[in-house]
Amino acid sequence: MATRHLVRSIVLQSLYEWDFYDRKSDFTEILERNLEEFGPGIDEPEFAWRLAKGIMENFDKLNKIIEKAAPEWPLKQIATIDRNALRIGLYELLFADKEEVPAKVAINEAIELAKNYGGPNSGKFINGVLGTVYKEIENKKK
Repeated sequence: MATRHLVRSIVLQSLYEWDFYDRKSDFTEILERNLEEFGPGIDEPEFAWRLAKGIMENFDKLNKIIEKAAPEWPLKQIATIDRNALRIGLYELLFADKEEVPAKVAINEAIELAKNYGGPNSGKFINGVLGTVYKEIENKKK
């Protein structure tokens, strides 16, 4: 497993735990513990922290984007894994350095996370939501 994919998986697991307990825990402690347990010796621990910091700083914006892009699905009704895979994908798609993470990579990685950890339709759901957001971005460029 590539280092960045592993980092995204650990961030997803940490977000899942944090979100599952109604965001009452310290996210930094959860991520730190999970990095030590599941990613000892990873090449780019700073990527995990940059990703996590970006998601936390844009948390409310990401939730609003999800609600707008998937209006039939209230945020609380979206599976916890899918909700957090979307947050990772949307953060990388909209706010991360495009040189570091191109749009297609952000989308593909979120889909793979959903396929690996979510339900049978998670990948399709993530693809649909991120595809909608990506098309909107591309249309604004024209």
